[in-house]
Amino acid sequence: MNDVLTWILDAVGSVDPVLRIVLAGIAIMLETSVLVGLVVPGDTIVIVAGTAIAGPLEGLFLGLAVVVGSLAGESIGYLLGRLLGPRIRRSKLGRRIGEANWARSERYLERRGGVAIFISRFLPVLHSLVPLTVGMSGYSYRRFLAWTAPACVLWATLYISIAAAAAGTYRELADRIHFAGYIFVGIIVVFLVLIFVAKKIIERVERRHMAPAESEQTSDTADVED
Repeated sequence: MNDVLTWILDAVGSVDPVLRIVLAGIAIMLETSVLVGLVVPGDTIVIVAGTAIAGPLEGLFLGLAVVVGSLAGESIGYLLGRLLGPRIRRSKLGRRIGEANWARSERYLERRGGVAIFISRFLPVLHSLVPLTVGMSGYSYRRFLAWTAPACVLWATLYISIAAAAAGTYRELADRIHFAGYIFVGIIVVFLVLIFVAKKIIERVERRHMAPAESEQTSDTADVED
């Protein structure tokens, strides 16, 4: 296990640091861009890049690249929402997302406002749809950035620091403990499981909060029809 993991980490580390940082930034930009985030594993690429950090300065540059990439991707989503939102929603790709997800994103933004923008960075599907929805809603770009920038910084710090810490711990233990590789894998797996569970809890709480609004909307529609 140690030999295989060391080979993988060395292979990642052998890539030019500038190239690694640029690729991570581009990947996260695509991951946070409109609908592309549903197929591009930006978080995985950031974790892999984080394992090869050689020092604080490289970690800082990687963090900056990821934050800038995130903001660029979400800004693209916002701009497309402002200019082409309804058209994208009616497109073939928009229909594949499902009207339920579009409506959920709208209700989420209506109920939570800026908090919805912040939290959506950590939620699947919504992290791609919310910037579009914000753009369509007429929400100002300045307010959008004010909420999404801290979320991007927190997200980047969390993922990069965990990946770097796991890789650093492994390198310190690899020569002394034969199961050091399992410790590395365990740290990454536990982190991803915790992220997954946290996302599910947030989604469940938000769905529970939105349920009364959906019931009221259904009731109002029924009253109008009567």
